[in-house]
Formats: sequence, C-alpha cells, structure tokens
Amino acid sequence: MKIFLIISQFVYAVCLLPWFIIFGLSFMSFDNGINWGNSAFVIGIGAYPIFVIICSAVAWILRKRKKTFAIIVNLIPMVWIIGLGISLFLLNI
Repeated sequence: MKIFLIISQFVYAVCLLPWFIIFGLSFMSFDNGINWGNSAFVIGIGAYPIFVIICSAVAWILRKRKKTFAIIVNLIPMVWIIGLGISLFLLNI
C-alpha cells in the first residue's frame, strides 16, 4: 500500500511540472471574451494541485483502516492526467 501511494504521488508531482505551463496558457481561453465555459476550463485546470494535496492527505490517513477507499481517493487526480493524455493522443491523430 505504501509503495502504491508513493509511486502514484511521485507521478502527480512529476505532472505538476507541465501543469504550470498548461495553467499559464489556459488563460488564453479568455482572448475571445469571458464566459462560463472559459471560466470552468481555467478553474478545472487550476483545481489539479488542490485535488492532489487533498486526495493524497486523505489517502495517507485512510491507508490503514480502509485500504480500498484510500486507493480510490488517491486515484481521483488521475482523472486530470488521463484527460490530458487522451487529448494529446487525439491531437496527434
């Protein structure tokens, strides 16, 4: 269990490096004006590090009592990584 948490959180930390660039570029979505979709896009990208911190802390707290739930909680930030991976894959096709 500890190995899984350490490896997954290492992946999350590595993904924070490109996140800084993506978050900075996400504000370009406001070039055509401000609307609900642009705001949701920027907030969704900006929420990644918050979810990483919260989910990691909760997973470490729950790792002894509820192992399955700790794994599920720890995998929540993976949604952002999988979404980015899918979008990059689709852009290359």
